Amino acid sequence: MPPQTMVSNEVYLLPLKDDGSPDVPGGYIYLTPKTAAPLTVRFAIEGTSSICRHGSLWTNIPEDGKEFQRNKFREFKLEPDFNRTIEISVTIHGAGSFAFYTTYTPLPDLSETVQKALEPAKTETYYIDVAPRLTLEGRQMPLAALSIFSLISKFMGKYPADWEKHLRGISERGYNMIHFTPLQHRGSSNSPYSIYDQLSWDPECFPNGEADIKRLVRTMEKDHGLLGLTDVVWNHTADNSQWLQEHPEVGYNVSTAPWLRAALELDTKLLEFSDTLASEAVDIKSVDELLKIMEGIKTEVIAKLRLWQYYVIDVERDADAAVESWAKGDIQFPKGGFGGHDFGGLETIKNSTPAQMAEFLTKKGLLNTDRLGDRYRRATDPRVAAALITAIYGRYEGDSSNGADRAVVRNKLTGVLDEVNLPLYQEYDKDVAEILEQLFNRIKYVRIDEHGPKLGPITKKSPIIESYFTRLPKNSITAKHNQEDLALVNNGWIWASNALIDNAGPDSRSYLRREVIVWGDCVKLRYGKGPEDSPYLWDHMARYTRLTAKYFTGIRIDNCHSTPIHVAEYLLDEARRVRPNLFVVAELFTGSEEMDYVFVKRLGISCLIREAMQAWGTGELSRLVHRHGGRPIGSFEVDEISSEPKGGSPGNPNGQVTREIIRRIKQTPVHALFMDCTHDNEVPAQKRDARDTLPNAALVNMCASATGSVMGYDEVYPKLIDLVSETRLYTSESSTKPVEVGGGEGGIGGIKKLLNQIHTLMGKDGYDETHIHHEDQYITVHRVHPESRKGYFLIAHTAFPGYGNGNGGLSPVHLGGTKARHLGSWMLEVDTSEEAKKAVMDDKKFLKGLPSKVIDLPGIRMEVKSDETVISVRDKFPPGSIALFETWIPEAEHSSGLDAYVTSGAKAAFAEVDLIDLNFVLYRCEAEELDSSDGKDGVYEIPGHGKLVYAGLQGFWSVLKNIIQDNDLAHPLCQHLRNGQWPLDYIYGRVERISAKSGFERLLKVATWMKERFDAIRKLPSFLLPRYFGLVIRTAYIAAWNRGLELMNENVQKGQWFLQDLAMVSIQQTGYIKSASLYPKKEVPSLAAGLPHFSVSWARCWGRDVFISARGLFLGTGRYDDCKEHIFAFASVMKHGMVPNLLSSGTNPRYNARDAIWFMLQTIQDYTKIVPNGLEILKEKIPRRFLPYDDTYFDVEDPRAYSKSSTLEDIIQEALQRHATGMSFREANAGPGLDMQMSSAGFQQDIKVDWTNGLIFGGNQNNCGTWMDKMGESATANSKGVPGTPRDGSAIEIAGLLYSTLVWVSKLHDEGKYKYAGVSTTSPDLKVITFANWASRIKANFEKCYYVPLDAKDDKTYDVNTPIVNRRGIYKDLYKSGKEYEDYQLRANFPIAMTVAPDLFDPKHALHALTVADKVLRGPTGMATLDPADLNYRPYYNNSEDSTDFATSKGRNYHQGPEWLWPTGFFLRALLKFDLMRKKTPEERTESFQQITRRLAGCKVAIKESSWAGLTELTNKNGEFCSDSSPTQAWSAGCLIDLYHDAAQYDVSQLSRD
Repeated sequence: MPPQTMVSNEVYLLPLKDDGSPDVPGGYIYLTPKTAAPLTVRFAIEGTSSICRHGSLWTNIPEDGKEFQRNKFREFKLEPDFNRTIEISVTIHGAGSFAFYTTYTPLPDLSETVQKALEPAKTETYYIDVAPRLTLEGRQMPLAALSIFSLISKFMGKYPADWEKHLRGISERGYNMIHFTPLQHRGSSNSPYSIYDQLSWDPECFPNGEADIKRLVRTMEKDHGLLGLTDVVWNHTADNSQWLQEHPEVGYNVSTAPWLRAALELDTKLLEFSDTLASEAVDIKSVDELLKIMEGIKTEVIAKLRLWQYYVIDVERDADAAVESWAKGDIQFPKGGFGGHDFGGLETIKNSTPAQMAEFLTKKGLLNTDRLGDRYRRATDPRVAAALITAIYGRYEGDSSNGADRAVVRNKLTGVLDEVNLPLYQEYDKDVAEILEQLFNRIKYVRIDEHGPKLGPITKKSPIIESYFTRLPKNSITAKHNQEDLALVNNGWIWASNALIDNAGPDSRSYLRREVIVWGDCVKLRYGKGPEDSPYLWDHMARYTRLTAKYFTGIRIDNCHSTPIHVAEYLLDEARRVRPNLFVVAELFTGSEEMDYVFVKRLGISCLIREAMQAWGTGELSRLVHRHGGRPIGSFEVDEISSEPKGGSPGNPNGQVTREIIRRIKQTPVHALFMDCTHDNEVPAQKRDARDTLPNAALVNMCASATGSVMGYDEVYPKLIDLVSETRLYTSESSTKPVEVGGGEGGIGGIKKLLNQIHTLMGKDGYDETHIHHEDQYITVHRVHPESRKGYFLIAHTAFPGYGNGNGGLSPVHLGGTKARHLGSWMLEVDTSEEAKKAVMDDKKFLKGLPSKVIDLPGIRMEVKSDETVISVRDKFPPGSIALFETWIPEAEHSSGLDAYVTSGAKAAFAEVDLIDLNFVLYRCEAEELDSSDGKDGVYEIPGHGKLVYAGLQGFWSVLKNIIQDNDLAHPLCQHLRNGQWPLDYIYGRVERISAKSGFERLLKVATWMKERFDAIRKLPSFLLPRYFGLVIRTAYIAAWNRGLELMNENVQKGQWFLQDLAMVSIQQTGYIKSASLYPKKEVPSLAAGLPHFSVSWARCWGRDVFISARGLFLGTGRYDDCKEHIFAFASVMKHGMVPNLLSSGTNPRYNARDAIWFMLQTIQDYTKIVPNGLEILKEKIPRRFLPYDDTYFDVEDPRAYSKSSTLEDIIQEALQRHATGMSFREANAGPGLDMQMSSAGFQQDIKVDWTNGLIFGGNQNNCGTWMDKMGESATANSKGVPGTPRDGSAIEIAGLLYSTLVWVSKLHDEGKYKYAGVSTTSPDLKVITFANWASRIKANFEKCYYVPLDAKDDKTYDVNTPIVNRRGIYKDLYKSGKEYEDYQLRANFPIAMTVAPDLFDPKHALHALTVADKVLRGPTGMATLDPADLNYRPYYNNSEDSTDFATSKGRNYHQGPEWLWPTGFFLRALLKFDLMRKKTPEERTESFQQITRRLAGCKVAIKESSWAGLTELTNKNGEFCSDSSPTQAWSAGCLIDLYHDAAQYDVSQLSRD
């Protein structure tokens, strides 16, 4: 059979939060395809998340073969499902930015009445950026492998002759991409960025136009291995572009941007003033002279322009218009009147001051305040002003009447309008002050400042200001336009401006306030909101962009920050239509990282340009290298989950085998194109020390990002090239002769070749871990491959001014566990004498570098030891020197790759373990571990961190998962691992020891696997141990976790993560404990109530806790045998018709729980209904610890113990019969030995049935026989022996559980499956009663006994004592207790009865009571145990408090307000049940599930954040942490699994839309 080929599909998991936002660290989604194959994004949405309500996911990711259209979104319906996570897989074929959002109908608040549907909502739009797949010479080229060379094309000479030699030299130096400044026909300034015609190529360089470009790109790739990148300039065009004369509407003029009229007038007037100064040959040489000029500007320009008219209203005009409106009766009273508290505010406004009236007019009647425009554009609305007049003077009755005449009214109104103008004049004054400030600073900089250009005398060609406008020539073409429209705004930039605001738009006054640093040769282009606003411009620039993308692999967006983002989106879409894998770099200076992300996300920018020459010292350079260097060495590997391979189909045995590699989306910084220098910035010879050319370049090339340089840098040009005025041509030593690796004269080309080769190799192979160290003048960089551990190490001695020629100080470098090979050491010498500079600068034809040479240095000493390599700097290693090494770690060399080896084989190792084995491997708190090791072994303790919560893998994983996620290599655990291998010994040792014990043999394979993996990593250098320890532990943990799920039922296996997390609590809480078996003489696993408080000995196994938890933890997970064992164990110790509260392995059981038997009977009922053939359990025989129907207590060693057996059916009957006849007994062994807190009266138990209503009553005020069992313990507070919550009488949950049992056995009897029909009683009127009759008595009386009606007038229908009622519309907690007010307390117990016996409740009453509990009792995770409105409410539990406070001392308020989690499960089950009863349509039913989902949010967060991997016992008020709570409690998780089990019973298909 021919071999099958394995195909890996890359799947990126993208979970969405409840609000539709991506659940990704940092929120930035950047995906880098590893192969040419398409990648898949798998959206994961919780099945009844809020966004699933009439929800749809929309994305513009196109279908395979379809063209990307930004505004065309595909819809994926979100079909709700409470038990599953919705997964939507979408394949992405191209690169760039893809968008998604969700639409849904918001969930209304829970209400008893049907709510009006809320309006549909849409989330914000989120973006997925996919990196382009670049290929060169047939191989994919990751972005981090790019070495980019930037050049200004106009200095290259004629194509092809001059160009060819430079291309060869660039290629030979190891660069693989060239960045060209724009290659188009340049404008009159000759700047490459001032383009005359975007659709034609530079005629000087490319006489054959497009044919030359085509040839250039082809020969670059084919002959020189070079990709092409060039600029696109979208913001502006050259001021002499011919097409501007045809289409002045493409710019900002007074027609397209009327708000600029004032700025144009100011600019024109300033130029006129400048002409006057030019005629007088003014030359400003001092600040005093400038101050005189400024006075002239104030008087001759500002004053004469009367710019204030653009700000204020025309008082005369507006007064006339208002009076006219008043006289005509054309009046508009403002919405909300005139303010004030009187009718309509009439009296208030009449008695107001003119300033207050003006304030009213400004707020309600001032028009055209949105922007500037023509003079006096601002005006008051005459009808609103007329309303003001009417309020003061009444309506107009004619000038001859007794009422006010026009003249009086006009006079009054003029005063008010003058007040309206006051703030408008202030606004004008503020802008004028800014205008003068900006003019002063700019003129001072360009004429006077030492560091400025010192432009000299003012002339016609060199005016006092740079004009903000290009005035198009007047000719036959422009004659057809409105002549005013020929003045177009020039482009420019503003310090620290908001990149999303158009500085020539209506919301900005930058051109008026003279804040723009303008480029006089560039006209700013006006795109408007879309192509319809400027059709010619959009079409022209789209053609230009497509033409560029046709030939070039990448584009650099010039001035991206001032490109309107919607324009950039549109034009990039055009480019990607031509070249789907377009490489996009951007020059982006928004001033904020947050704003950078906005551009990067929406545009799908591959890299942002960053520059090493921005650093002002070695420390800052180190910081930049660190930022772009990659992850720290020894970084943790984030999750990559591979699913099982899927083979070819049976009919196609030769088919491909596919495997999904599921990747988590990592937090990603914005990727950089890190340049040693750009064409915009000064070179090292200007800014630092020319010798820094070499170390600066080496440091950049060691970074794990795209890197780049500029022509002239390697050559050591003396200064930045002026790309506008320079006319000389490039020269380079590398262009004239072959480039050899190593030293030589004429720059650093030979070393750059080696650096580029290493950079590209590291980028292609994924060397992404780096260690950067800064010490004085030195920076060292070690970059390694995360798996092979091969790497390169650089020592760079930087050269900043003042560093001199000495070695500086570098301590010996210790490379632990690492071998190294010295590749070479070099220093750069540069002649920076004035003569040398002059000789270079005076060359009229060619641009040349300073005389320089790279010299080989012997300057490194390398000492190779068995466990490390030590490198130190020798005598000569001056600034400008570097040393380079190749490194490897012998112990990391493994035949299959160390990463692959340590992460393999775990599934097979765990394949045979069972759930009890997993309890040992994964969990075990300190007490459990001590118990099973006879006190020898506890949990592991990490110095500086403390003890782990578990001895098993979960203990380590709870700490490691956050370390791995945050890559927190400084964590105490990491430091501890670097110090020694104790955790490896501990983990392996405990598994190896247990595997030798009977019953745990299956763990031998796990122990062997652990030993082999740990042995493979033990010899690694210590700095790598945390990473590999993390890999081994995660691999083992995931294998154990998956094995656990594999052993559970399908509902868990296919369920949501939350259900699976809850299900694992069943493994956590169930295990072998020597001191707490279920039987006195047989060791079996037992269920803990919670960890660590209830983990061993007598405290572990509680009757009520076991059976409240068992349905969820055992039946809900498919652990039927474990459930059965616990039923049998407790049934075997039945006595007094009860099962014990504390089991104590059946040795010393204690019978003080009145509710435990009823929770057990409910569990048996659930067992028979859930487990296949479950009814068979009733016939099984169980040996009895005590004699049936006999209350005699005897020791476990007594021969009577376990001498008799009963079927479970008989035991159930015994429980019912004993309660029916009533019981009165004193607990065996009563006294301080049994309970040191309880008073003597508390040991007495009296339980009976009131046959008038069928309810069971029991307990007294001195004991607490339900789950709310806190006994007062404080002698200080005098509460010893006084229960916090006695709950005597008939507790509502017992009534519900009793009824549920009676209905069940009655039905079984009718079906012939239960042999008893009823019970006998001691009541003289009722000798026997059938179960059906007993149940019907409870049902007939239940609402009467427990319901408290909403309206007091209905009290007579119920058994209610009206004066005692505290809250209405609820169910009492108790009936006929010892303190009557306790009956009426609202607690979270009634939902238990609702869940097991819903037909006892009136559905309307039930739903109202549940909504009250939802508002009053429900906290973020738990249910308050008492109504906050109750005087006894004390929500903070502190068991150690020993105060005089009777209510709280020694934690007596355990159940008087703190929020317990297990009742949440019953509350949500009841809510779901009763809410669904009233729902008719699929949409309504979906809403019920979503209401539940919303209420689970807190528990989901809690289990994720819990180091115990469980849900706590209780919290204090509003979910606050309670230190005395058991951090993981069996019933807290079990009762929520019950909820999911219930949900699975509903027909989920009914949730979908019809």
